[in-house]
Amino acid sequence: MPDLSVAIVAGLHADARRATVARLLHDVPGSVVLHHDLATAAAGTVVRTIRDATGILDAGETPLVNDCACCALREDLVPELRRLAAVGQVTLAIVELWDSVEPKAMAEVITSGGLTVTGVITAVDPALLLPYLANGDDLAETGLAAAATDERTIADTFARQLEYAPVLAVLDSPDADDEDRELLGQLHPTARQVPVGDGDLPRSGNTQAGHDAPAQAPTPPTPNPPGAQAPTPPTPNPQGARGTARPAPTDPHPTNNPNHPPPRSVLAHAALAGFDVEAAAAAQHPACALLPVDADAHGVTTLVWHRRRPFHPERLYAALEDITCAAARSRGRFWLADKPDSLLHWDAAGGALCVESAGPWLASLPDAAWELVPAVRRAAAALDWHPEHGDCCQHLVFTSPGLDRDGLELLLESCLLTDAEYAAGRSAWKRIPSAFDTLLEI
Repeated sequence: MPDLSVAIVAGLHADARRATVARLLHDVPGSVVLHHDLATAAAGTVVRTIRDATGILDAGETPLVNDCACCALREDLVPELRRLAAVGQVTLAIVELWDSVEPKAMAEVITSGGLTVTGVITAVDPALLLPYLANGDDLAETGLAAAATDERTIADTFARQLEYAPVLAVLDSPDADDEDRELLGQLHPTARQVPVGDGDLPRSGNTQAGHDAPAQAPTPPTPNPPGAQAPTPPTPNPQGARGTARPAPTDPHPTNNPNHPPPRSVLAHAALAGFDVEAAAAAQHPACALLPVDADAHGVTTLVWHRRRPFHPERLYAALEDITCAAARSRGRFWLADKPDSLLHWDAAGGALCVESAGPWLASLPDAAWELVPAVRRAAAALDWHPEHGDCCQHLVFTSPGLDRDGLELLLESCLLTDAEYAAGRSAWKRIPSAFDTLLEI
């Protein structure tokens, strides 16, 4: 199968996403964009389009799978990418995800299909950042659900889109201020931010934001004529199936090959830089997530709250609403006195909280079981190990404009076990009435 790089562009901010795709089509010769429009799912189909910088090259429909538009996307995406690879004229396939589709699931689908994801980008309009994080509406209420059973909200979907991508394409929005930009930086401090204009391509000679002179329009791939048989999908690449992207040099297409001139922008290089699906998943797991750090600037604060003592389940449950609404975004891991062996995941946005079990703390496992645990998690636990409690801890991070840091810390502290409760030991902790069984669906 000829070499094909795949870059994913995601995001609920549609204008920012389209500007990002237009920038990539312009700056990467031989690139095309593959898009599945899930808005037509109510009619029983998903519309697929393939286009380059000059316009639509091919279009078609795929039926719903199990009454799920996102499932139909999964079934159709890999075969279409393999067909583009077999054509041999496409150097970069840009997968523009529909509004509420999350990049994590699609990156894993693409790599498991034997293809190479070289970049994952979430497009963001910083002026819309806080309104989307504060929006607790269900996707179904706004016509953005990917399935009849989709219970996600706008806030939690947008938060995951934002935090998964190592690259953020940031729309140059005149409505954004310093607070908006600071909030973006504190929510995802490790991301590489790349500015994009609102669909305006640079004139010749403009080198702003890493752009050189515009390139020639790429040669489009030859679409299948009506009724033609698609090329037989080649054997998947076993390296790609493990999700390990090949390393891309600074210039992924050698300049001595006239058919593959180099990409001409910072954004294009980011789309081709390489992406490790397994590492990206580990960075989102509550046991070893790369969480934000303490910060305070331009009216935006990030509080990192780390304690060793467990929560009293009833007091924490009673305070959930106040804690959840204290910040635009909060996440991390925590432990309850009545469930001392369970690592619990805290994920809140838009005034709504999701709590779920993420398995056992490593401290509760026998030594022999440690070999079955991913190395990245063992390393994270070792860095945070306590002689008495091992990796059991509270590690919660709250980010918001106007955060009442002192008030939030006092509220969280009041939910911990008292000295007397703590001194009673684990056997007594387990007899404390549980308050989280309903949330955890136990």
